[in-house]
Amino acid sequence: MSESVTADLIRALVDNMAGPDADTEGWQSLAMILEFPDGEFNEAHGYLYSPEGTISAVAADPWAVKQAVEAYTSSYYKPDEALPVQILVQLDRTTGKYNVTFEDTDATRWKMTPRNRREFREGLRPKFD
Repeated sequence: MSESVTADLIRALVDNMAGPDADTEGWQSLAMILEFPDGEFNEAHGYLYSPEGTISAVAADPWAVKQAVEAYTSSYYKPDEALPVQILVQLDRTTGKYNVTFEDTDATRWKMTPRNRREFREGLRPKFD
């Protein structure tokens, strides 16, 4: 896997994210979930975490980030292999540290529900030691 496809994926997500109350300039960290229902990428959504504690919902236009997502997954999966059901991309903007986590089978792993809504956003927050 090339570091450039990872950088390109993160750059595409950051450059194309938006949200109604999102601080797209002053955020500190990012958690973005990429969704692959039926084996095809179709959604990127998550949260921005600001230094003062604000958490803002964001999404990236799937058409705008699709090429970067496909290049990234192609660096891990062969053409005949099934894609994951979700990928979690986490970035700490201040340190440059990032993590990409694949979920191959559980499409509910990173789903917010009425029961988990309070812990959900905090659970996705990047925490790098």
